Amino acid sequence: MARQINFKDPDVANYVRIAYVTVQIVTLVLHYYVSYAIRQKNDQTVLQYVEPAGVFSTEPGKLVKTTVREYDLSETGKLLRAVYLGIAFMGVMHLYFKFTQPLFTQTVMGLKGIYDAKPIRIHVLGKPAEGDLKRPFQGSSMFGVSNGPQTDRASITEAEKRANQKDK
Repeated sequence: MARQINFKDPDVANYVRIAYVTVQIVTLVLHYYVSYAIRQKNDQTVLQYVEPAGVFSTEPGKLVKTTVREYDLSETGKLLRAVYLGIAFMGVMHLYFKFTQPLFTQTVMGLKGIYDAKPIRIHVLGKPAEGDLKRPFQGSSMFGVSNGPQTDRASITEAEKRANQKDK
């Protein structure tokens, strides 16, 4: 679809710039609102999970003990860093290299990112934290295999044992 648009037309380029900036502002405002909402709810429910080790690491995953509030704030922080990185990248692509087509693509992807962001779905859209929105959030790799945190009791117990053995 982006190939059909005449980005050399100054009016079209300006509309694409305005749309991109608008979507980025809306995204940032929503993320800051979600952070505010998380702080206001102040959910101190304890959350335990085993964070997976790195892709090429031989080390087992480590046990993480946190609260729902801190977990949601850290996830929102990750999303904010991704937005800032995308803005910086697009700034270089558009201002330095003069590419306009990626602005259009990132505008559409920004809208999709707003809807796909799990903290936004929970705290703004009011979806219950069940299924794929259950904390800790599960990620997926390119190959469709889940690479998210392990929440089963056996994994948590094993990680606690390893942590206790390291402390001794």
